[in-house]
Amino acid sequence: MLSHGISSRCNLRCSFCSYWREEGREMSTPAVLKMLDEAADYGIGVYNAWTVEPLMREDLPRILSHAKSRGLTTSLITNGLLLKKRIAELHDLDLLSVSLDGIKSYQELRGVDPAQVLDGIRSARDAGHDILINCVISGKNVNELEDLVHLAQSLGCRISFEPMRPSPEISQQVWRSLAVRDIPAFEAAIERLMELKKEGAPLINSLTYLRMIKTSQRQSEREGKRGFSCHAPEIIMHVAADGTVGACRVHQEPLGNVSLGLARVWEESRERRRQMAAECGGCLFFGYAENSLLYDFVPEVMRHYQWM
Repeated sequence: MLSHGISSRCNLRCSFCSYWREEGREMSTPAVLKMLDEAADYGIGVYNAWTVEPLMREDLPRILSHAKSRGLTTSLITNGLLLKKRIAELHDLDLLSVSLDGIKSYQELRGVDPAQVLDGIRSARDAGHDILINCVISGKNVNELEDLVHLAQSLGCRISFEPMRPSPEISQQVWRSLAVRDIPAFEAAIERLMELKKEGAPLINSLTYLRMIKTSQRQSEREGKRGFSCHAPEIIMHVAADGTVGACRVHQEPLGNVSLGLARVWEESRERRRQMAAECGGCLFFGYAENSLLYDFVPEVMRHYQWM
């Protein structure tokens, strides 16, 4: 997968996010199209446009169209605020993920009314899009997780969950305000998600991953990778808005720039990426964990993880 931070701009100012705080240079349209050609020639199968807010780029439809024309599956992660306005342009989009971290808590977490996001989801659904709602779990929304599953079900969407991860760019005061305080309540909420999964609710997470989440609040970063070997730097190629290639969301070390040739940078950084993965304390971003478990042929994950 080519995971492209296509935009450096955002229309939200979420306190727990660092991406919007430095609006930097963005690759030009021709540079992005050239990168997509190189990705297709290199054998990459999926193009994912995300962060900071991809719908802020006017040329997004052209980029998705080009990716699609080169045989790539196209994916988009958005906060959903511009979705209703731009959904008619996204006819070359295969997979749509919308961030929705709560219902009652959304206003406090994101600073806007969730009604606009829900309108966007309905517009995308009515246009025939395959939609995933993604919720980042914090102390603010832990009591709303089951409600979000039922909401997704009523909208005809699937849903995923992952725990919030502290970032060094964000103040400790913010993290303390968002931290899970009631660990038994958190564990009970995750256990309920597991029950809903078994009952056929549209959760894409595997039971293996949900068990990892359930125990995560009682573990420290020193305890290792929390039950899986990370293969994210092998299977997901991260490219920032300015073309910088990185190993993953956690490790910010630049490995090169696509202007030097996407395949060249990837091949020349192979050993460094392996070293990063070996030395990493681990994270629980579901895209990394679930796909790493798939990579290792964990049977339950192969059976129950649904998105990719």
